[in-house]
Amino acid sequence: MSLRFPDLHDQRNQHFVLLQSSIAQSSLPILRSLLAKRPNQTSSKLVLFCFLHPPLNLVDEALVKSDNVVIYDFLDSIPDYNDHWKDPREQMLDVVKNDSTTLDVVIDSVDTLLSDIGSTPETYSFMVSLLSLISSRSKTSRLILTAHPHALITYLAKEYFTFPPPISAAPKFWGVFIPVSEREHETERLVFQGSGSGDTKEMIIEMILRGGSDASGRRKGVERVLEGWDLQNGCAVELSRLSSLSDLWKKKIVEEAAPDPMQNISFNLQLTPSQQEARARVPLPYVLEGRSSSQPAPSSGAILYDPDSADDIDDDDPDEDLDI
Repeated sequence: MSLRFPDLHDQRNQHFVLLQSSIAQSSLPILRSLLAKRPNQTSSKLVLFCFLHPPLNLVDEALVKSDNVVIYDFLDSIPDYNDHWKDPREQMLDVVKNDSTTLDVVIDSVDTLLSDIGSTPETYSFMVSLLSLISSRSKTSRLILTAHPHALITYLAKEYFTFPPPISAAPKFWGVFIPVSEREHETERLVFQGSGSGDTKEMIIEMILRGGSDASGRRKGVERVLEGWDLQNGCAVELSRLSSLSDLWKKKIVEEAAPDPMQNISFNLQLTPSQQEARARVPLPYVLEGRSSSQPAPSSGAILYDPDSADDIDDDDPDEDLDI
């Protein structure tokens, strides 16, 4: 099963997108593609808070000089290494709160911000406050994108005989994929010691869509699906189009034939030609069905009875009615 990659820029789809990276696979190419292909560049303002990567690693130089792009560079602001360090949370909230235009807010990255703040509860509280300011303008769903190396899919197919849907049933696949993908050390071992090392052309995206509503307005649950990502063209593709997984889709699943119940028995159930011919002459029960009673019945046969000395023939003996 493969769903098409959603339009992340459609404000009716989702207002919150979370990109998750790991040492084994970075989601930075996805972020660059999303920022470069913003369809509402002229009508909305991009606010970019940089804590991990330089701005030019995220957007092109032409986009940096655009009037609709505002960049806050915190790369040199590091606690305990900078005497003039200031907590950036208040400034970030003021930027969003004081701007009444349509905003696309990008934080790169939350992990680095957490490291600067030094407290997970405080970072979470800040992110909730920031998200509330943004989502108060529209109520939609949340999309989480996690980048995985394609070597993980190959590993599951080889070691667990579990292929991505529709080759394998979706419940079976996710029951194996989720716990294995969460073991980061195992994924890193596959990339840095296995065949997935050094591949910069393709990767796998795990998409988790939470919340939202369907056409009838009913609240939807969690949807989870895998998509491929072409790093060279910067776009989502179906898993079957990834060259690194082509062998999986060409692989034919061999179904074992059901055993023949007629084999390995101690007697012969096969009919000879003469037996088959005799069976064919036996009238079926429904042959006489519908025949009218006026039609003459076939001539009845006679019962031949030969009495012996053991018979006690008297007036009450029913045998006297027999046609002998």
